[in-house]
Amino acid sequence: MTIDVIVVGAGPTGLMLAGELRLGGARVVVVEQLAAPTGQSRGLGFTARTMETFDQRGILPLFGDLEKSPMGHFGGVQFDYTVLADAHFGARGVPQSKTEAVLAEWATGLGAEIRRGWELRELIDDGDGVQITAATPDGEQRLRAAYLVGCDGGGSTVRKLAGIAFPGTSATRGMYLADVVGCDLRPRFLGEKLAGGMVMAAPLAPGVDRIIVCEDGTPAVDRAEERTFTEVADAWQRITGESIHHGSADWVSSFTDATRQAAEYRRGRVLLAGDAAHVHLPAGGQGLSTGVLDAVNLGWKLAAVIRGWAPADLLDTYHGERHPAGARLLMNTRAQGTIFLGGPEADPLRELFRELITADDTKRLLAGIVSGLDIRYDVGTGDHPLLGRRIPPRRLTTASGPTGTADLLHRGRGVLLDLADDAGIRGVAAGWPDRVTAVTAAEDGSTSLGRQTLLVRPDGYVAWAGDDPKELDTALRRWFGAPLDAGS
Repeated sequence: MTIDVIVVGAGPTGLMLAGELRLGGARVVVVEQLAAPTGQSRGLGFTARTMETFDQRGILPLFGDLEKSPMGHFGGVQFDYTVLADAHFGARGVPQSKTEAVLAEWATGLGAEIRRGWELRELIDDGDGVQITAATPDGEQRLRAAYLVGCDGGGSTVRKLAGIAFPGTSATRGMYLADVVGCDLRPRFLGEKLAGGMVMAAPLAPGVDRIIVCEDGTPAVDRAEERTFTEVADAWQRITGESIHHGSADWVSSFTDATRQAAEYRRGRVLLAGDAAHVHLPAGGQGLSTGVLDAVNLGWKLAAVIRGWAPADLLDTYHGERHPAGARLLMNTRAQGTIFLGGPEADPLRELFRELITADDTKRLLAGIVSGLDIRYDVGTGDHPLLGRRIPPRRLTTASGPTGTADLLHRGRGVLLDLADDAGIRGVAAGWPDRVTAVTAAEDGSTSLGRQTLLVRPDGYVAWAGDDPKELDTALRRWFGAPLDAGS
């Protein structure tokens, strides 16, 4: 096999995964059904945790100047996310087309190949590899690789062909999404609940507004069916009493409140990430962001398996860590849908929620859930507050000059961050020079990481913290396999 991984789907999740796999040394081909990017804005930003993730790969500057706000919402109720340390709501106003363009440039710059116009027809996992058959502009083509990852959206062909169950709740209502032109709409940034449903409007560019229309009683719609601007304008008028029929739409789409999660994120040599693994009501840009975090969790682990140094169960931790994160995503989006879209029967819940959200503890909980900043993986025993959490953004001073925790992760390698200047500890990591970079540093300003040593995984999460060389050796073997000198 000349390909290590086939990634199906060239959306943000698939492109992020392709780049992560290339950083890990895997040979990657991305196959995408669409002949060209849609150019549609769809998702309009990403969460604070996703911004940190892009920063740790050095690609955040490629987005240009980003607007980020301390103010976010939960179920349409606004509150200040900075009640949580290092938190904000995330980047606003970034069209998904921009995110895809940035990630495509990064991934292909690292050597990933993107093949467009490939429609997956067949998938065979024979235990030694995965072969696909696809309809392409050049006729039927076959491709084989060691592994395949489905990043092909909520209607995932990969998931269906692999026979992976997708339990959850079916759609109960249909909603419209459109970028409209020439309508001169009053901004409704958080949405507005009216007698006939909910509408949202936000300016994207001069003369262009993003609208969402959630009319009560609208049946669930098939997203594959083409929607028209007239349908959207009619629904908008029924809810608001305002006509936007004099305008037009750059594009129109629809979505539902279906909530489902794949029972398995891995079956044999087939894995799922992003919307292929979880679908839900859009709320706060969490879908795109969760897909990116799936990709970053999976990428280094799958590359480690391909390169032959992964511990026996490393790839199993992908499902073990990301399935609970996906379940939490579905829980919070369903809760938001009930608060925001429920009828009169939900009025007592909305009233109670507005009182609860005035408490700082409630704000911290909800900000952590929506931003992804509350994620903590089970990485083993220990009582350090950062264990299992992502290393926070901090400025550091090293012998080579100033740097930051995100800068240390640009290469997609593990990092042993020695904040205690302990030569003995650094010596332990010498057996993993191809996988772990040892860095001695001191924090600029107030110390918050502690005067200990932190072992940071390639995805930015702290796998070990302490000062015991034997414990460090165990952690290195747990996450990075045997040292180069296997007899050590």
